[in-house]
Amino acid sequence: MRELLILAEEAEAEDELAVGFVDIEASLVGGDEYQLILMKDAGWVSGKDPTMGYFRLTFAGHEFLNATRDVGIWAKTKEVVAKEGGSATLDVIKALAIGLLRQQIENRTGLKL
Repeated sequence: MRELLILAEEAEAEDELAVGFVDIEASLVGGDEYQLILMKDAGWVSGKDPTMGYFRLTFAGHEFLNATRDVGIWAKTKEVVAKEGGSATLDVIKALAIGLLRQQIENRTGLKL
């Protein structure tokens, strides 16, 4: 899901009437359609039929992406989840990534967040 969010964020709208909407249909691979259904259910993307690759990232989608954008934070998040049994809800994954990001900022700046 994170990779689809990154792909969507990097894509440009086809025209100014579609500002905010992206078309990544040509980039979809097997299993992506189901992931897009789940992303729509989670409120991360909106659009009539995101499984066709045409949708808009919502605020919630951007929030998850921003929480997991850093490659190091994402790797550590996956590592912690794997150690704890290998699965977690999206909310837990996001909260964990935010916690790791806060910790990283505190360690680098000395500021308590």
